[in-house]
Amino acid sequence: MRQLLLDIRPPARPDLARFVVGRNVELMAQLVAMLDGTAVERAVYVWGAPGSGKSYLLEAWANACEARGLSVARGGVTLAEAVVADAVESWDAAQQAAGFAAFNRVREAGGWWLAAGTAAPAELGVTPELRTRLGWGLVFQLLPLDDAEKRAALARHAESLGFRLESAVADYLLTHTPRDMQSLLATLEALDRYSLEMRRPITLPLLRQLLADQP
Repeated sequence: MRQLLLDIRPPARPDLARFVVGRNVELMAQLVAMLDGTAVERAVYVWGAPGSGKSYLLEAWANACEARGLSVARGGVTLAEAVVADAVESWDAAQQAAGFAAFNRVREAGGWWLAAGTAAPAELGVTPELRTRLGWGLVFQLLPLDDAEKRAALARHAESLGFRLESAVADYLLTHTPRDMQSLLATLEALDRYSLEMRRPITLPLLRQLLADQP
């Protein structure tokens, strides 16, 4: 049995240009303003369901900061010109204390802070002090994409992998596989690898064969 959905190539480097904004226009405008150095608010917290694209967005923004020559600290517990803190709901007591201290240092130094979690700050199971800090800046819910926006995201990701996605393949992915973006993109990458192994173009029959080959 093949297990290509688990054994896939590393994902394409997250890029803000490939992020489908959908209804998250205000959030993206704020992140771009932070990159340009024109934002009034220097701290942003983003929350949304698992698989909604938070991790991709944070890494894409971190990459964009580095491309502009900014120092970036991932993890949310050390100081840099831009600090990115993902999955704060999973932080243990030591990480929460370090994150609280890092936030204060970043704010005092005039740096940029971008954090994300699965719930709004007031609903996070972290210390009251950290909840307060996460809610100090702008708070955005990352709104899910509709089907048209998911198709656009899949098409962009396919382009980054070097092929054009047929509409029939995109439709089948949306109706026969898990619909969260993380799963959809992983399946698309598995399909790309499968096509190379089988030496066949990416078509709906090939996708059906890939899914049928899974345990």
